[in-house]
Amino acid sequence: MSRLFEPITLGGLTLPNRIIVSPMCQYSAVDGSATAWHVVHLGSLALGGMGLLCVEATAVSPEGRITHGCLGLWNDDNEEALRKVLSAIRATSPVKLAIQLGHAGRKASSAVPWQGGQLITVDQGGWQPLAPSAVAQKEGEPAPRAMTAADIERIKADFVASARRAVRLGFDAIELHGAHGYLLHQFLSPIANRRSDEYGGSLENRMRFPMEVFQAVRAAVPASVPVGVRVSATDWMDGEPSWTLDQTISLGKALQAAGAAWLDVSSGGISPKQQIPLGPGYQVPLAEAAKREIGMPVMAVGLITEARQAEAIVAEGRADMVALARAFLYNPRWAWHAAAELGGQVDGPPQYWRSLPSGKNAVFGRTSFGTR
Repeated sequence: MSRLFEPITLGGLTLPNRIIVSPMCQYSAVDGSATAWHVVHLGSLALGGMGLLCVEATAVSPEGRITHGCLGLWNDDNEEALRKVLSAIRATSPVKLAIQLGHAGRKASSAVPWQGGQLITVDQGGWQPLAPSAVAQKEGEPAPRAMTAADIERIKADFVASARRAVRLGFDAIELHGAHGYLLHQFLSPIANRRSDEYGGSLENRMRFPMEVFQAVRAAVPASVPVGVRVSATDWMDGEPSWTLDQTISLGKALQAAGAAWLDVSSGGISPKQQIPLGPGYQVPLAEAAKREIGMPVMAVGLITEARQAEAIVAEGRADMVALARAFLYNPRWAWHAAAELGGQVDGPPQYWRSLPSGKNAVFGRTSFGTR
């Protein structure tokens, strides 16, 4: 039997298989509110038979957006717009839904990728980014504003408020974005965090703000809603103090003790000087190390594209789940094809039963009903 298609339980949530759709920024919101694009985009994915579909990185405040087009969940308009998206999905698919909550920190106020992705300054129509320290993301850019103690408390409250909105919307799970050079990762990495107070310096101090955010969110939502964290396991920066795999393991142990339901193990994003050895499954060894040392459920990500590749990662115990992004954009029925290849089974709406894979190498599944 395929291990990839075995169920897994994360806290109070059981998923039918180990295939996760990673959050993928769409840069298509208006003032943080979801649009028709989100209905079509997420709706096309929601029929794909995955274990969990995670909505894109969703800002907890306006200044926490990466771009003007980023999704947000900080006010009633955002909540109502996202409710319409979820209503459409819930009416057509049984898929479990998560949302990734985050704050861009010093990587905020950027142009959308297809317009270059560079910082938009205040005089160009952007806004003042916040960060642990007044250290620019790139050389030549204006520095962000270093967060005050009041900023720290306000942003923690923003995460909690957005998490409560997510629960009202009926999300099955919440992931906090602590990776890719965004705010929580910025506090962790000495590349971005040069503070001299209790939130900077030692590993314990650099972990303090991300841990406080996690603990506040975990305390604010029902026990039935699992909360996980995406991390960058390494900054890929040799030759200078940076965030490393050993430090990630320390963070993971602290998160596990605080009630985290999973660790989503990615990497990089803190500096344009990073040196990443790209290749199929290049981040899987990071997930494997985290799983071995921490023992909590772990998602592996990073150029996982083939069914047998994904099966091997889970079957060999290197990770508990695999999270795919671009592969699902290319083929929203990736899980169907994997089930046909591996002898697994996926669920789907009855309108599609004629074509669901059922059994090893099957192309078509249930065919027992017809029309007059």
